[in-house]
Amino acid sequence: MRRFAFGVLGAIAGYVAFAFAGYNLIELLSSNVHDRSVEAAMTSAFVAGPLGALIGLVAGIVLGGRKRTAAS
Repeated sequence: MRRFAFGVLGAIAGYVAFAFAGYNLIELLSSNVHDRSVEAAMTSAFVAGPLGALIGLVAGIVLGGRKRTAAS
């Protein structure tokens, strides 16, 4: 259950972080002058965000599954 919870939290955080970063990168780097904001919104929502969610999910599952051991 711990891995699942960390995976969900990682997916949410990854989606938000990558969508925000993707939006800003498209705004800075796109040569589209007519509808740059639409391109940035669609790319961040449907490409960068899901990619970040997948990365965050895997990271959350891996980090949530670690057991802390007492130092001897």
